[in-house]
Amino acid sequence: MTGDIPIRLPAPLGGAPDLLVVAGEHSGDEHAARMVGGLLAGRRTLKVAALGGPRLAAAGAQLLHDRTTLSVVGLGEVIRNLAYFRALIDETVHWIGRHRPRAVCFVDNSGVNLRIAEELRLRGISARGGGGVRTLYYISPQVWASRAARRFDMARNLDALGVIFPFEVGCYADTGLPVEFVGHPFLAPDYTPPVSYDPAGPVLLLPGSRVKAVSRIFPALLAGYREFAAGSGRREAVVLYPSAAVRRQLESSPLPDGVSLRQTGAPLAASAALTSSGTMSMHCALAGIPAAIAYRTDLFTYVMARWLVRVPYLGIANILLGEELYPEYIQGAASPGALAQELASCVGDPARRERTLRKSGELRAMLTRRSEGETESGWLSRNLP
Repeated sequence: MTGDIPIRLPAPLGGAPDLLVVAGEHSGDEHAARMVGGLLAGRRTLKVAALGGPRLAAAGAQLLHDRTTLSVVGLGEVIRNLAYFRALIDETVHWIGRHRPRAVCFVDNSGVNLRIAEELRLRGISARGGGGVRTLYYISPQVWASRAARRFDMARNLDALGVIFPFEVGCYADTGLPVEFVGHPFLAPDYTPPVSYDPAGPVLLLPGSRVKAVSRIFPALLAGYREFAAGSGRREAVVLYPSAAVRRQLESSPLPDGVSLRQTGAPLAASAALTSSGTMSMHCALAGIPAAIAYRTDLFTYVMARWLVRVPYLGIANILLGEELYPEYIQGAASPGALAQELASCVGDPARRERTLRKSGELRAMLTRRSEGETESGWLSRNLP
């Protein structure tokens, strides 16, 4: 095994699995769990193993390795953890070669997953390499934002791709890769969103799910809230967090009066939000919550992103709408004064609330499935040999 971090994946229970799911981080674990849960509801005899997190385990998969314990963001953090990722890729490829599941389904997390898919082809394990293991991918990397040429490598290494934005199908039209829009998971009929809109509710502070990113973004959100509360703002704030590791990071910052921590779970109604650019910003947009985005990363990652990324916004709702529904404050622009002004506008400007609700409706219409057959679990079942 490569690298100096030992990773040993256990043998599958009950013989070779039908499916191995390879996900990463909290959002990938959540999306993969819903897909696997739907699959097993219709095909109860299937054996599923997974690299993911506790939600995949609860959905019925044998959890081989918990990927949610290390969530990194930015090129600098990837480089610092390179030995771990090399070891993970090498051990995963060897595990697949030893146990030969009928299919592997990669979920998001392209930095690791696309390398595993390529190795499976090069070593003759996957169907694309002449072996018998089908390689599937759910939730496309953002080839429309940066490194568009990846789509040709994906076509060489994958058998099928399920995407969550309808325009992504066209991004692969010149590759020959079978691509299907399977609807956005946040709009599935059985999905319970973590937030909703209430003009009388508290303010949300949403620093994200990756510990290192939270360490940079949360102080900025707190500073913005403090200035808001010291002025005309008289609203409590709730900080939503996904894991114990993130909570520990949050607790390292002194919390002012009026700020409480709450683990993501039962839906929380809120009047406004300061949010990172990740998953929770999309939840807020679909719920119609007025918000602003704050984002800070290390200087190296920021400079590289300015060079590589070809879209005008960070927030996915802004990208989809083609306009700045949520104002974005990046690096030093995420100052206490700027974020405090955004909160004041979110809770005090009726025109902003009405526009946010109207644009939320446009987003929902854009991402709603066209038929009941368009589900991630249905797509997976159709592509599982």
